[in-house]
Amino acid sequence: MIKGVKVADSSFDIVSKVNRAELDNAINQAAREIDTRYDFKNTGTKIEMSGEKILIESETEERAKAALDVLKEKIVKRQVSLKHLDPAEPMLSGKQYKIFCAIKEGISQENAKKVAKILKDSGPKTIKTQIQGDELRVSSKSKDDLQEAITIVKNASLDFAVQFTNYR
Repeated sequence: MIKGVKVADSSFDIVSKVNRAELDNAINQAAREIDTRYDFKNTGTKIEMSGEKILIESETEERAKAALDVLKEKIVKRQVSLKHLDPAEPMLSGKQYKIFCAIKEGISQENAKKVAKILKDSGPKTIKTQIQGDELRVSSKSKDDLQEAITIVKNASLDFAVQFTNYR
């Protein structure tokens, strides 16, 4: 180490982002399966992306819920967390039942504070947290402490999905 040069802290970001490519693949796979499955024949069931939401339509409420189950199964297989999906209750619109599934991304201020508190209470003392928009920066001089912080966050029962990025 050079005398007088301060060692920079190591850090990582905790984010909640959806892998859009995998989500699109899951939607396409679910739509293909619904098109070919016998129990969905002549029910007018379809799944599609509608802006920032996923739209599921069917002639019966039961088939709409079954299509949602198919979508969830495909999403899990594509390794996208179901915590990113926020399905509404089926609504009757004309002759079709519709389920809108909002896609949840980003960590709210409230949730970022929750994670920061978890790390402060049970994490190593050298850890510093900083809320930056919809993500949380965690830094420390010790990479071992950062590894421990990642483990703590992974094991915490949070109601939103988290990923760890920019580890350096």
